[in-house]
Amino acid sequence: MTEHKIILTGPVGAGKSTAIRSLSDIEPVSTDELASDITKARKSQTTVAMDYGLLKLDGGETIHLYGTPGQERFDFMWDILTTGGIGLVLLINNARPAPFKDLAFFLAAFSGFIDKSALAIGVTQMDIADAPTLDDYYAELPPKYSNTPVFEVDARNKNDVVILVESLLFSLDQGLEA
Repeated sequence: MTEHKIILTGPVGAGKSTAIRSLSDIEPVSTDELASDITKARKSQTTVAMDYGLLKLDGGETIHLYGTPGQERFDFMWDILTTGGIGLVLLINNARPAPFKDLAFFLAAFSGFIDKSALAIGVTQMDIADAPTLDDYYAELPPKYSNTPVFEVDARNKNDVVILVESLLFSLDQGLEA
């Protein structure tokens, strides 16, 4: 049995916990606590350590899904969670005031890991804020990430999250079958 590890990251409210709940074949582990800082203006609870889920693939392979906390003050968890990972799913909330700033921040924060693995980007909340567009995101990507897949994703929709994870896996091994 082959096991893999994928990390989901992004700012608070991007949909990391929701995406893991949508995708996991087990009851996810969550470390949500009541938000006690500026985060409580956006949502009542926030991840303080990690979220964890498991995706079982045909043929016995499994993918362990780890969601990072979105607040920078918990960034010590980011290195811990990326250890042994094969790729990063970056979720960006399109309805936040500065989504390109979030994109640049997380690409920089995880650049060492991304350079050794793979990256796929999911843009959430596009039903709430239709600008910027996916084309705008592609235009904002640094040249070294120009081939990175970028998708509109509803983190509540399992099929959307599956397509995002599949795109990450395909970028690792283009011989994979859907």
